[in-house]
Amino acid sequence: MGTRGTAEIRAAEAIESAKILGAVFRETLDIPDGLFEHKPENWLKIVRVLRACRPEIVLCNAPDDRHPDHGRAARLTLDACFYAGLEKIETFDNQGNKQEKWRPKAVHHYIQDKQLTADFVVDITAHFPKKMEAILTFRSQFFDPTGEAPNTPISGKDFLHFMEAKGRVFGRPIGVAFAEGFICSRTPGVGDLFDLG
Repeated sequence: MGTRGTAEIRAAEAIESAKILGAVFRETLDIPDGLFEHKPENWLKIVRVLRACRPEIVLCNAPDDRHPDHGRAARLTLDACFYAGLEKIETFDNQGNKQEKWRPKAVHHYIQDKQLTADFVVDITAHFPKKMEAILTFRSQFFDPTGEAPNTPISGKDFLHFMEAKGRVFGRPIGVAFAEGFICSRTPGVGDLFDLG
């Protein structure tokens, strides 16, 4: 459903980006872009991946964002993380074996287009160049000097400057050049006040 590029181009860009980030695996679920609904057919796909991979922490879309898919995907993922921990919801791996229940310890939402208030920020100064390199693999989405592709909210010359500025805004309160902001899905606990930076 994306305005720019094709599903094939975006898939190739995503694989390239995953390699830059050092992702162990990457999987695209068969959930329709732009038209998906919050229903068992869709969240069960996420449950299967959660139970197969057993992550301690899940990072997902912003709970509220410019693109309506982002908020819907956030809710779908958050709920799937809960359902994955329920014994009576049965899922099976690719070999037909019943999967064991699994619930991540934490689900955090990254902040996308809207400037939402972060619950915590992570210093990414050392990783910022790699983040931008990974983002730039999605060439079909960004500024096209030929002007042949349709304009979108992220295809203007200024979008990459916005990404840098956002990183700097999140970094300033903790005294670093760049940070990434996250929103917690539930109140985090710490064992000691000194654990808070």
